[in-house]
Amino acid sequence: MPQDRPAIREYFELPDGFLDATPRTLSQIVPEPALIHLAGRREPAVAVVLLLHGNEPVGLHAIQQLLRHYTHRELPRALTLVIGNPQAAALDQRHLDQQPDFNRIWPGTEQPGSPEAEVFDRLVTRLRERGLFAAIDLHNNTGRNPHYACINRPDPAFMQLAALFGRTVVYFTRPRGVASMALAELAPSVTLECGHPDDTAGVQHAFEMVDAVLHLSTFPGHPPERDAIDIYHTVARVRLRPGMRASTGTDGDIRLEPDLDRLNFQMLPAGSCLVRRRPEVDDPLVVTSEDGAEVTGLYLETRGEEIRLRRDAMPSMLTLDSRVITQDCLCYLMEPMDMEALAATAG
Repeated sequence: MPQDRPAIREYFELPDGFLDATPRTLSQIVPEPALIHLAGRREPAVAVVLLLHGNEPVGLHAIQQLLRHYTHRELPRALTLVIGNPQAAALDQRHLDQQPDFNRIWPGTEQPGSPEAEVFDRLVTRLRERGLFAAIDLHNNTGRNPHYACINRPDPAFMQLAALFGRTVVYFTRPRGVASMALAELAPSVTLECGHPDDTAGVQHAFEMVDAVLHLSTFPGHPPERDAIDIYHTVARVRLRPGMRASTGTDGDIRLEPDLDRLNFQMLPAGSCLVRRRPEVDDPLVVTSEDGAEVTGLYLETRGEEIRLRRDAMPSMLTLDSRVITQDCLCYLMEPMDMEALAATAG
């Protein structure tokens, strides 16, 4: 490793004030991406990633609850906290305007070369050197969605890890550069979507999940029972074309119905209206497939002001937050999948 590469900030005990920090004040204690290594009865550690998106506080709150639970007891397994973007958290933003999305720049990213991507490359190197038992990346979402787990590999251990969180599991291989995909090279990994940032049940659910994984000694070598989980495959991503704007009012290039996010995790038949467009705006949305190809015409069609689905699909992560839509996407489109089909992707 070149000698001029600065080291990742690492802590080997909990920094003073961490348990009482809020997302807005954490940067005063941990000012940048960092690793916090905490000892436990077993090794190697479970890695928990939190605040990769500064407006998604569930990870911080769940870990604070977990550590208070073990105030006078040893952790059942070593725990490594991966602190994501405390600067964005201080402003309650997904990421700052001058920053890339911190969950798109991990090793394997399609956005290489930034100083931030270099930081996460070095961070993964340190985790590889220390070894991992499992990795859990904790997120909120801004629209109405159930709590669900995401995996990037069809391996039995990954499915078993996801099943600990609940029966709803999403398999995706895009976007690249996400934490769970990079950490999947080291250990079974999962992304957990824990509902809206104000969902206290999401914090409790995340706490229980991390605690359960800390108590595991190994993962079963077989997938969960056939009826234990429902698997959905993310097949496409729907984004605004550059320069377009989404709004619930009349000033957007696309108009969002006030209850649009009710459609999340609902199987919609072909012909269903997704959003509406201003009449003078042509093709405000672009759809890309798992391999990065543009497939807008396969999934969407325009009839008057309505942009409709051309084929049956299940949306996830629909949101009314125009800033999130601009920074990330309008939604993902999914199809149901069974475990046999998922296992076949391994070949």
